[in-house]
Amino acid sequence: MLQQIIQQYYGISIQEQFKIGPYDACRDQQNLYFLVPVTNVDESSLSELEQLVIHLVNYGDSSVCQFLKTNEGETFVELENQRFCVLRKDATERAIKRVGRKLAKFHYRGRTVPFEVKHISRIGMWKSFWEQRLDQMEKVWNEQLFQHPENDFVRLFIESFPYYMGLAENAIQYLNDTEQDDEPLAVDSGTVCHLHFSPRTWGDSGALRNPFDWVFDHCSRDLAEWTRERYFQNIKTYEPDIRQFYQDYASVSTLSSFSWRLLFSRLLFPLHYMDCVEEYYITSSEQVKLMQEEKLKKILGQSQEYEMFLRDFFTLAGAPIRRYQIPIVEWLAK
Repeated sequence: MLQQIIQQYYGISIQEQFKIGPYDACRDQQNLYFLVPVTNVDESSLSELEQLVIHLVNYGDSSVCQFLKTNEGETFVELENQRFCVLRKDATERAIKRVGRKLAKFHYRGRTVPFEVKHISRIGMWKSFWEQRLDQMEKVWNEQLFQHPENDFVRLFIESFPYYMGLAENAIQYLNDTEQDDEPLAVDSGTVCHLHFSPRTWGDSGALRNPFDWVFDHCSRDLAEWTRERYFQNIKTYEPDIRQFYQDYASVSTLSSFSWRLLFSRLLFPLHYMDCVEEYYITSSEQVKLMQEEKLKKILGQSQEYEMFLRDFFTLAGAPIRRYQIPIVEWLAK
């Protein structure tokens, strides 16, 4: 289908076709092309993403995937009751070594967006999203509580949820206190972020900036999610990478007290646990259910280590705790 679309609607002849992540992709001598299904993306969000791409490219980000216009100048094509976009990027490989520095530059460019971003914005929405997820999970937990557990996953969920509910409530309170007590600075302006930024988001070469990964949010979203992902990659070897990541980020952008506190609230909120439980109950695949069961066992087995990670995070990342008078979570310090 990709070759057909590229040739018919864009007038480009392609020979080689392959997969990059979830996308059908191909290349010519100069560029890579990705086919992105956008049937479920509303046109307002699509328009904002396209404007953000143009802005970042104009501000010097050569790694951003750009929307390829059809022969008729359209952003997407319609085929068999489906809509598709084609993204294009320079085929040159650019190895990335200092992801923290690159991310800080990406965020800096994203803060200079000269228009209001509405449809993909998550600014100020964390609390309501978190409360909604927690309420939904508590409802499922209550339904399971007085039934005989049908398997190990359900038993572990019933036993563990009160602890993670407490952790989530701590995170929501920490976020609430931050928004009430602290003053945002320029660095706290909204910027282009990612739904879930991880060491893999930008691809193996570190140069794959896919706009369909983006949301408009506070920079601490990306910092927290990269940190969480790196921690769980290997809980024995994360310290040097995380320390270097924050040093590299700080070489471009200095985080405010508000930023550090927002970042910590996001790490405190147990998204890894929530994602695991939700994936189990959403999927109909027995294989995926078994994978989530193993993942849950691992998360529960590492809960004490994660508490220690949270306790030591500010020191590891180089946050000026005393100068900024950043509050600590007292029960973690015991």
